[in-house]
Amino acid sequence: MEQSFENNPLLKGMDPEKLKFIMEFAQKSKPTDMKDAMPFLMANLTNAKNKNINFTKPEVSLIAEILCQNLSEQERNKVQKIMSMLLH
Repeated sequence: MEQSFENNPLLKGMDPEKLKFIMEFAQKSKPTDMKDAMPFLMANLTNAKNKNINFTKPEVSLIAEILCQNLSEQERNKVQKIMSMLLH
């Protein structure tokens, strides 16, 4: 798995709990199609919220980027369209 997200400037100085969540999320086996990817993403974000970990829009975009690493280009585009609607 490509780890290019690790160079994202958002990670520098990030709250340790958020950083831990993102790093653990990156290590999880992720779905390979959008039908399963969005519920997987929402379940993980809900889990974080239940632990009082709240993410900014750019941080959620980063998490979505990590999720999309294993998706085909077509599926990645679908997730990105949904995320842009949700975050704007």
